[in-house]
Amino acid sequence: MAAGLFRLTRAEAGGAIAATGLSALILGTLATVAWAAQGLAGLGPWDWRAVWFTLWQAALSATLSAGLAVPVARALARRRFPGRSALVTLLGAPFILPVIVAIMGLVAVFGRNGAINDVLRFAGLPEISIYGWQGVILAHVFFNLPLSVRLVLQGWQAIPAERFRLAASLGFAPRNVARHLERPMLRAVLPGVWLAVFLVCLTSFTVALALGGGPRATTVELAIYQAFRFDFDLGRAASLGLVQIAICVAAMALARWVAIPAAFGAGLDADHIPAAPGGWHRISDMFVITAAAGFLIWPMAAVTLRGLPQIAVLPPEVWQAAGRSVVMALISALLALTLSLTLALSLARGRMRWIETAGMLPLIASPLVLGTGLFILLRGWFSPQALALPVTVAINAVMALPFGLRALIPAARTLHQDYGRLADSLDLRGWARLRYLTLPRLARPLGFAGGLAAALAMGDLGVITLFASDRPTLPLQLYQLMSSYRMDDASACAVLLMAISFGLFWIFDQGGRLA
Repeated sequence: MAAGLFRLTRAEAGGAIAATGLSALILGTLATVAWAAQGLAGLGPWDWRAVWFTLWQAALSATLSAGLAVPVARALARRRFPGRSALVTLLGAPFILPVIVAIMGLVAVFGRNGAINDVLRFAGLPEISIYGWQGVILAHVFFNLPLSVRLVLQGWQAIPAERFRLAASLGFAPRNVARHLERPMLRAVLPGVWLAVFLVCLTSFTVALALGGGPRATTVELAIYQAFRFDFDLGRAASLGLVQIAICVAAMALARWVAIPAAFGAGLDADHIPAAPGGWHRISDMFVITAAAGFLIWPMAAVTLRGLPQIAVLPPEVWQAAGRSVVMALISALLALTLSLTLALSLARGRMRWIETAGMLPLIASPLVLGTGLFILLRGWFSPQALALPVTVAINAVMALPFGLRALIPAARTLHQDYGRLADSLDLRGWARLRYLTLPRLARPLGFAGGLAAALAMGDLGVITLFASDRPTLPLQLYQLMSSYRMDDASACAVLLMAISFGLFWIFDQGGRLA
C-alpha cells in the first residue's frame, strides 16, 4: 500500500510542481501589483472615467452582441442552405483572428476612406467616424457576435425535436413556438452569453489602443499602458491594475449566479430540423443570415484584396518580425501544451483538485496587469529591452493555459479511466507511457490546444507594447505601419499575419487529427 501511495505521489508530483509554480507566478505578480499600488488615492478623475467607460462599453457591447445573435441563431437553427456548415465554421474564426487584423478590416470598410463613407459622400449624407467609443463598440460586436451566435445556436439545438413535432401537431403558430419553446430557452441561455461577452470586453486592449484613446474612449487596460509607457508612473499603473483585477473577480463571481440552461427533457433525434415557417419569416431569415455573413466577411475580404498584391514588396523588417513572431508563438504553444498536459494528467487521477483552480488563475488577470507586475519585479535585474520577448512568450503561454486545460481535462480523465489500470499492471511508466499511450490517445485535443495557443500568441498585441522593444513582433510591426499611415504595407502585413495565424492553427489541429 505504501508503495502504491508512493507511485501515486510521484505521478502527481509533476502536476503539483507545475501548479505551484504557476500559482506563484500569478499570485506573486498580482501581489506585487497590489504592493506597488499603495492604495487607490493616486487615481485621478480621468482614471475613474476610464473605469466607468470600461464597464459601460463592456455592458453595451455584450447587450448588442447577445441581442443581435438571437435572430441570426434562430435563422441558422431552422434553415438549411448550401454553405451553411461553412458559415457556422466561419463563426469560430474571429476567436483566433488577430485583433489588429480585424481592426484593419473594419477601418477598410468603416474608416474615413472606407466603402461605407464613400457611399455616404456619394449620397450627400454625413460621414461616420470609426474612432472613439463607436469604433470600440463596433469592433467588440464584430468579435463577439460570432461567439454569441454559436452559444445561442447550441441552446436552440438543445431543444429536442420532439417538442417541435408536438408543437406542429398542435397547430402552433410561430409566435406560439416562440412563447412556449424558444423564449424559455433564451431566458436561460442569454444571461450566460451576455456575461461571457462582458468578460471578454472588460480586458480589451488592442481595440481601445487602435480605435479608442482620448479622454472619452479610454479603457482601464489602455490607461495602464499610458501610465506605464508615457508617464512611467508605476504606482498609478499598478493601482489601475488592481482595479482591473477587482472588476474581473467581481464579474467572475457574478458568473456563479447566472442561470444554467433549463433542460427540456430527453429527446431521441435532436439533430432533426423542425419545419420552418415560410412567407416573410423566410425572407427575414435570409436577410439576417446575409447581413451577418457580410458583416463578418466584408472587412476580411477588403484587407485581403488590398494587401495580397503588396506582400511581395513588403520591407525586410516585416519578414524579420514575422519570423520572430513564429518562433515566439511556437515556444509559447510548447510551454502551454507542456503545462496543460502536466496539469491535466495529474487532475485525471481525481486528487488535488486545487490544481485545476491554479490552472484557471490566468483568468483573473489581464496580460497587461501581469506584464506590469513582472516589470516591477524584474526591473532591478534586467533592462526593458531584455525583458520584452521572454516576458511576452511566458505570458502568452500562461494566458492560453485555461483553454488548453478545458480541451485536455475530459480526454485525460477518460484515458485514465479506460487505460490507467492496464498501464499500471504492465508497469508502463515514464517516457514509454507518454510515448505509446498518452500522446497517441490525446493527440486530437493536444493538436487543438496547441493550435489555439500558437494562433493566439501569434496575433497578440498586448505585453509587447509595454516594453520599448527594438525587435517588434509582427502585430506590433503592423500597428507601427498603421500609425505611420503606410496603409498598403499595413494591409499586406495584415494578410501575412492572418495567413500565418490560421496556418499555425491548421497545422497543429491537423497534426493532432492525423496522429
